[in-house]
Amino acid sequence: MEIAVIGGGASGLMAALHAAWEGASVTLFERNTSLGRKLLVTGSGRCNLTNDEVASNPYTCGDPAWLKAVLDQFGVPELLETLKKIGIPTYKTWDGWYYPLSNSAHSVVDAMTHAVQAAGIKIQTASHVVDIALASDGFRVSFIFNNNSHLRNFEKIIVSAGGKAYPTLGTKGDLYPIIAKLGHTINPIKPALAPVLADLGDLKQLQGVRLDFGTALFQGSEQIASTAGNMIFTDWGLNGPAVMDLSHHIPDPPGDSIALSLNLLHFVEDEFNALLSQNRQKQFPVSLLLSAFFPPKVVKAYTYLASIPEDKPLNEISDQSLNKLINKLKDTRLKVKGVRGYKYCQASTGGVPVDEVSSNSLESHMHKGMHFTGEILDVVGPCGGYNLHFAFASGAIAGRSVSKTES
Repeated sequence: MEIAVIGGGASGLMAALHAAWEGASVTLFERNTSLGRKLLVTGSGRCNLTNDEVASNPYTCGDPAWLKAVLDQFGVPELLETLKKIGIPTYKTWDGWYYPLSNSAHSVVDAMTHAVQAAGIKIQTASHVVDIALASDGFRVSFIFNNNSHLRNFEKIIVSAGGKAYPTLGTKGDLYPIIAKLGHTINPIKPALAPVLADLGDLKQLQGVRLDFGTALFQGSEQIASTAGNMIFTDWGLNGPAVMDLSHHIPDPPGDSIALSLNLLHFVEDEFNALLSQNRQKQFPVSLLLSAFFPPKVVKAYTYLASIPEDKPLNEISDQSLNKLINKLKDTRLKVKGVRGYKYCQASTGGVPVDEVSSNSLESHMHKGMHFTGEILDVVGPCGGYNLHFAFASGAIAGRSVSKTES
């Protein structure tokens, strides 16, 4: 059985491997001159492979039950066993994030490339797929290689070409129009896991400060989404998981009603309240209270926002002024101006809706023998290995299924 896998990223590599391990003859098409280029930048080069909290609920997906069915087939244990088979030993951090023992995405790509070669998969790099058409015996793939046009027929096909994030690494969303031409819906493509452009106002002085806190996205008075984690203030807005996890919820354009709420007390509220209660009636400077939890730039910025002198003792501050400070710490609103584009985001959202694809096999409901994996599907998770896990899981399931006589 001749099978084409289009895309040599995480999901394509996993799909090709599982199909070949099941006995199929696989040709792997990759636009770049080498495999796994996008994998090399995951986890800041360390390759955050998966997460103990992988489940359907952290993801944004049109059908959580569909996603649960996928993850139930290929969860963390199944992924770790596959990585071990390939030759990628892993370790887990205290918070449940998994990395290769090498702490190197290069070692992951090298091991997967070797596994692909060892499985006898035909590797067709530097090949730009420009069309997929239905044929009497399956599918006809048109591609450009060495500046020449080529055609090849395959009985089945796995589309693992990625979305539009990191266009410099070859993921430009070229196949979306081709998939649409074949009858599939393409939900609007947007940047996801992207830095957020925001008007920092009086918080401009916090550029370069990195904090852990809670965030919530509001449209007027309605909360759209919320998360918590690490974030850094920049000259153009905010970066880091705490805001990147919310970025795909931001409309384009955002309009005047979209705002981001920052809660600096999210992780330390109990300790803050205890220290405040202990010193509320003492000659204890408000700067000392704040500096127990935050760096000097934050102390200066928030005492200014509350109109309280830094050296003023707590017992001389009115309840009204103190409440103003606490309310600012728990809910600072920043006007959102948008997100940084595909060049700066880690993923994109949109693509083929999951209700057009089988959760058991990742096969198209419209075209028997056509399967979709990874970012080409409208599924996006938060930072922390969720998206890479879905890429691996969907690839593995499609690879196993596509090599069966009846998929």
